[in-house]
Formats: sequence, C-alpha cells, structure tokens
Amino acid sequence: MVKKTSVLFVCMGNICRSPAAEAILRVVVKNAQQDILVQSAGTEGYHVGKSPDSRMRSAALKRGFSLDSRGRQVQSSDLVPGCYDLVIAMDHANLKRLRAMAPGNPAHIRLFSEFLAEIPGGDWPEEVPDPYYGGAEGFEYVLDMLQAGCPHLLSTLLNET
Repeated sequence: MVKKTSVLFVCMGNICRSPAAEAILRVVVKNAQQDILVQSAGTEGYHVGKSPDSRMRSAALKRGFSLDSRGRQVQSSDLVPGCYDLVIAMDHANLKRLRAMAPGNPAHIRLFSEFLAEIPGGDWPEEVPDPYYGGAEGFEYVLDMLQAGCPHLLSTLLNET
C-alpha cells in the first residue's frame, strides 16, 4: 500500500489560521491535480468539534474558500515522522510546542513563513499572526499570507516526497 502525501497545519485553537490554510492548500492541490491529504489541528483543545471562527469563514468565503473542517487538538501520534509529510506551525510558540511533543528529530515540523521566504518582493513577517482578537483587516492579512505561501508549500512538498 502506497502512503498518501499529507500536510497538517497547526495553530493554537484550530479556528482561524490553520483551518484557513487547510482550505487554501486544498484548492491549490486540486488546481494542481494532486492527491494530497490536507488537515489542520490546534495545540490547545479549546475549540474541539467546533466550526472555524465566523469572521475567518466569512473572509475566506469572499475569496472562494470554504472552511468546512471541525476543530481538533493535535496528538503526539500526529507528529511521529511518517504520519504527515509536513506539519506546519503558524508561529514560533506552536512550533516550539510541536517539537517538544514530537519524538526524535522532527525535521518535518516547520514554520509556515519558510514558504514565504522565496517570494520575490514579499516582506512577510516570521509568523502568521493570530487575528482572533483584532479586526477584519487581520483576517484579510492572514489570508493574504496563506494564499502567497501555499503554492510554494505545495512545490516544496512535491519536491521532497
């Protein structure tokens, strides 16, 4: 049996950044006619079973992305090398937590901003900011970042697997 290529996006609560990244990468994958499993999770269990934040759903839908996943908390079994080809943290705090949870040398656990570094003219921050406590512009900015980085993430994934 051949293992399907896979990506897991992780933020803190799994209701804003990681489900948006999941939805965007799914569209990028579909448009590239690839068969890749894309999922998301949070390092905290605050929103397990809940829909993504309504503000993020609304902002994403205006761009043609439907956020249909339900919140779940990342498990240590998700981080075992080979479970997911890439585990992508939205910020340094979640990256640190994921690496602490993972066995061995978790080289497959990376920061989303790595996929923004190669974009010409882009002046992106090192972290995807959490828009939860801010206004509408924060959700738009996060979507801008995710839309810019996901095609590069797919290219990297296809070249590494």
